[in-house]
Amino acid sequence: MTRTLRSVVRDGAASRAVFAAALCSALAGCGASAPLFTSDGRPTTLVQCPAQGPLTACTDNARGICGGGIDIIRESTDKGTRSLVFACKPR
Repeated sequence: MTRTLRSVVRDGAASRAVFAAALCSALAGCGASAPLFTSDGRPTTLVQCPAQGPLTACTDNARGICGGGIDIIRESTDKGTRSLVFACKPR
């Protein structure tokens, strides 16, 4: 899984879009899944990081995915995992 994730991130925006769609599809079965799109049509993404670590670990990861600014849609912590649902700011 790690090798696949690295190749997705390295291959650029198209691969990230496919990865985000697959992630959202996987989460669709959960009762508290992230919204797929913001009200203005931007796709959302979920990142998770350890709750014991700094909050910036999740936000820095999100900014790296977007290549810039993010709009935080939802934050939560459950069973030692911090979840951050975000959308990339329009450019």
